[in-house]
Formats: sequence, C-alpha cells, structure tokens
Amino acid sequence: MTKAPDGIDHDRRWLCGGAAMTVAGSTLLDLPPADAERQPNKTSTALASFGSLRQVDAGPLNIGYAEVGPADVPPVILLHGWPYDIHSFVDAASLLASAGQRVIIPYLRGYGSTRFRSGAAVRNGQQAALALDLIAFMDALGIRKAVLGGFDWGARTVAIVAALWPERCSGLVSVSGYLIGSQQANEAPLPPKAELAWWYQFYFATERGRRGYEANREDFARLIWQTASPRWAFDDATFQQSAAAFDNPDHVEIVIHNYRWRLGLATGEKLYDPIERQLAAGPVIIVPTITLEGDANGAPHPAPSAYASKFTGKYAHRLIMGGIGHNLPQEAPGAFAQALIDVAKADL
Repeated sequence: MTKAPDGIDHDRRWLCGGAAMTVAGSTLLDLPPADAERQPNKTSTALASFGSLRQVDAGPLNIGYAEVGPADVPPVILLHGWPYDIHSFVDAASLLASAGQRVIIPYLRGYGSTRFRSGAAVRNGQQAALALDLIAFMDALGIRKAVLGGFDWGARTVAIVAALWPERCSGLVSVSGYLIGSQQANEAPLPPKAELAWWYQFYFATERGRRGYEANREDFARLIWQTASPRWAFDDATFQQSAAAFDNPDHVEIVIHNYRWRLGLATGEKLYDPIERQLAAGPVIIVPTITLEGDANGAPHPAPSAYASKFTGKYAHRLIMGGIGHNLPQEAPGAFAQALIDVAKADL
C-alpha cells in the first residue's frame, strides 16, 4: 500500500451489438464475437448519450461524471484518454448497466465539466496527479474498492492505482497493457520509425505546438482519431459529441504539461515525487487483470510480450479483431464490457 503524499486533500438510449441477460442469479453478457461487433467501414447512424451529469468536489477538483446502473452494487470506474472523453464508454456502460453493474465515468482534469477548485492550482498533467485524482474521486463518493478500466491516459491511471493501491482495486481492465512510465525511461531514444509515431509529443514541446493545439484542438483531435483508429469510420456527430469536452478552460495546459513532463521538459510538483519514484521502478500489479489490444491500433503501443511479466496476479491478454483501433471501448464496446464482467469475477 502506498500512502498519498501530505498536502493532498481527499476532502439512453444506447446502440450496440449485444444484449444483457441474467441466468440463475448470475450476470452474463450475450454478445457477438468481438471481430463481428463493428463493421469498420460503416458509420454510426445514431448517438448514445449519458444524459445529465453529476459533480463532486474531490481533492483539487470539482469532477464531472456520469453514472448508470444500480447504486447498491460494487462499482466499475472507467477512465478515458486523450483526445477522447467519457462518451468512449457510453455503449459499454449501457451494456454493463443492463447486466446489473454500477458504472461511473469521470471526466479527467482538463476535460468536460471537471474544473479546478482554485485558480491558483497548478495545471499539472503528470501521471501521479491523475492517479491521485482517481483516489480522491473514490474517496469523495465513499467508494473503498472498485473494478477499474481505461485506455490511453486512463489505462495508465488505473494501472497506477492498481499497482500502488491494490486495496482500492478489485480488478483491472487496461487497453494496451502496462503504460506506467517515468521521465528517466523516456530519456532513451527510440528507433526513428517509433519516434515518428510520437510526432505530436515533440510538437507539443514547442511554443508553436502549444499555440497550434490551442487554435486547432478539434482538427488536431480528429487527426489523432483517424490515425490511431484507421479503420474506424466514425461520423461527425460522434466526433463532435466528444470534442465538446476539449472546450474546458484548462484542457490545453493539462495536455501540454502531460507531454512535456514525460520528456523532462516540464517540472512536476514536489509532493508527487515519492509516487513518481515508485512508478519509475516499474511496480508489478497483483490484482486480477485483463489487458486488451485492438488489431488495428495505429497509436504507439507496446507489444503484449513487453508487459506480461508486470501482472503477477491472475492475468489474461485478449486481442480484439475486426479492425479495432486505439479507442477500443467505443469501437468494440461488447468486448470491453465482457472483459470488465470477467475480471470482476476473476473469470480469466
């Protein structure tokens, strides 16, 4: 168990390819095969929505979040990444709620209706800050333990909580596996082809990049969606539903700091130093875990063999076929929901 650093206040309608059913007191998902779940060259014809959102004060933030399903069962908490938002989970959450699960999906700092409670707060995007946001969020809702799932920034965040605070995590679903990193590890250069895939990280390292992202954040996000999920033919309405989350007044600062911090070009906050030292050591994850990867993920991501040894508890990896890209929860909601159901039962 890791102690939070001193000074941190822990003060539809839906459309998807499956249905939920309950048999003899146990919850099952009757879903199509993952590779048949989405036709990659088809666009959606309707939008799902969470409806009204809730807000809660949690640590330095007032966090906006969606919640679906019964309130009297152990929760599942899902975290999105960049440049995405809570709507990556809308279909998977509906499946889970129909299967009797309580599902909670918060906006990360810098997204949607989440706001800093103080104008003087550092707009910090480092990995430890986001992980402690999740701990503070759980504390604010009175949640001692939850199944955690996420992708991109969200996958890194839930993996950190599972690694350092396993008593808060009953099971983990992580898209693209073990994404915990460190500034020291990021000092090592990669082969040119791998560096090319991180072009935006180097762009954000410049003042030109910061101004460019601020002025063109929607065009930027759309390009990332297209390159990270090259076979996902999302329509404009689907994109715009998530793009609204980038209008957050802290969004640009959080994104730029996140990527600059990774390269050691921006400092973090000293109160997070003990957490970052533990993360730099690459802590193992002992809770039951399923890692997922899409067969058409166009974003930089490690090979499953590179991180399998980091999961020392009950563990399984699943490759989701059918042209599934980086935004796996939205592109293959049935496969993502099934993994959460399975990990909650440790049925790997």
